[in-house]
Amino acid sequence: MTNNQKPKWLRTVTGMTLVATLTVPVLAACNKGAANDDKTERVLRIATMYYSGDEDEYFRQQFTEIFEFSNPNIKVEIVSAMNPNQYRYGGRPEGEKPEDPNEKMKELMKGDNPPDVVMINYEQLPDLVANNMLKQLDGDIAKDKFDISDIVPAVIDGIKAAGDGKLYALAPTFSSQVLLYNKKPFDDAGMQYPKDGMTWDEMFDLARRVAKGEGENRVYGFGFNQYASGSKESLFHEMEAYVAPLQLRMFNDAADALTVASPGWEKVWTTMIQLSKDKIFPEPIDYSKMDAARRAAMESGQYNPFQNNPFMNGKLAMTIGHQYTINELIQANKNAANIKGYTPIDWDIVTMPTHPEQNGLGGSVYFNGLMGINTKAQNSADAWKFIKFINGEEWAKLKSKSVNQLVSRSKYIQPRDGLQYNIKAFTTLKPVPIENEMSKLSRQYRNIYQIRSMGAQYFKKALEGTSTVSDALKEWQTAGDAALKQMKENPDAPINMPGGKGMAVPMW
Repeated sequence: MTNNQKPKWLRTVTGMTLVATLTVPVLAACNKGAANDDKTERVLRIATMYYSGDEDEYFRQQFTEIFEFSNPNIKVEIVSAMNPNQYRYGGRPEGEKPEDPNEKMKELMKGDNPPDVVMINYEQLPDLVANNMLKQLDGDIAKDKFDISDIVPAVIDGIKAAGDGKLYALAPTFSSQVLLYNKKPFDDAGMQYPKDGMTWDEMFDLARRVAKGEGENRVYGFGFNQYASGSKESLFHEMEAYVAPLQLRMFNDAADALTVASPGWEKVWTTMIQLSKDKIFPEPIDYSKMDAARRAAMESGQYNPFQNNPFMNGKLAMTIGHQYTINELIQANKNAANIKGYTPIDWDIVTMPTHPEQNGLGGSVYFNGLMGINTKAQNSADAWKFIKFINGEEWAKLKSKSVNQLVSRSKYIQPRDGLQYNIKAFTTLKPVPIENEMSKLSRQYRNIYQIRSMGAQYFKKALEGTSTVSDALKEWQTAGDAALKQMKENPDAPINMPGGKGMAVPMW
């Protein structure tokens, strides 16, 4: 039967079918953001800061291999904003200005062959959102009914805070801080254990009440980390966990003057110095005694790998814990019989202390795999498919066995090795808001960290009592202002420190 011999209705349907057949490939080719079928081969470009080429094995293992296996028609191409080997075989040439990783990523995102997905650091998120470089994900989430109700507050609230209440990225895994405590010092003192929701002052009061003993028998109340420090001024750097939620400024907006001679900084220093004088914090290591003790222990076969770790030695009641420190503790307890001098610790965790004026803000949260969709994405449909995949339940279930990272979905966050401890302490508090003036200024001035490090010298003077806290802060501000002036006049020169000494430029 010829076409003319076909009934009119059949000729009409045939014609419409032919038109549809010819139209679909054209629409698919023109509409790059539309949903793709599962047979057409296509490319998904993912931009990272440093992983690319032969260096991307870790990234693929972490994030893309399962997706590629499930979507064999999608080729994942990883591109890097920075050249990871740029200075691998030699330092930066003299006079060459360091590249700004954030600006390099923005250049890549706006280029002729822009990436579809970008993996970024948390502090980059507000800048990219403000410059309309990331697609808002709320629409796709609603359209696909993608359930995010199970994503923990530490992750979802932190990402929303960086996007003015909206979601421009998601992160499948994260790490955060908790307050880790040894139950024995509290039992010995007849005191209740720490609890969720304590303020810093409440925790310090608890630390004072549980601290006791002298010399080698001293049990300290709290340490910002579980290791004994090597110097008095190290507390200046360790107390960042206490300072960061307060969002105290170190520089003014123009970055031409310090702002540390202030009541806020004075209160912080006074608090830390008094706790140190009261021996609430572990005292610095006496290396001469440590070396003698180590030699004696090794000669007698009693060497303890944790001998410089007050918490693991039962000499520290509370410290800041992370997922990896919890894992170390679990393994040490399991292998206690093989560790001479080690006594298993009965422990638990609670949420990080908070400041009353910053209620609900805990310690730092690291978002591992924080990714968003480039507004200039050439393949936005597969970009969302990928982000949805690695932030979905199946991926979380598979990755929940990770040793040092926690998945973002609360259903799959469980205590390790069948133990019972307060795992929710990792997930409850919001992360400290992004106000990282140091990271921003370091992209302009490579030696800005030296001015911050200056503060340790003046902190030491106040700690040793050779200067009042107020005077030490004023001295730091005066010296810092002079260093800022010198830095702006000659950005690459080492900072002249008090006494005429220069600080070497750090290599990073």
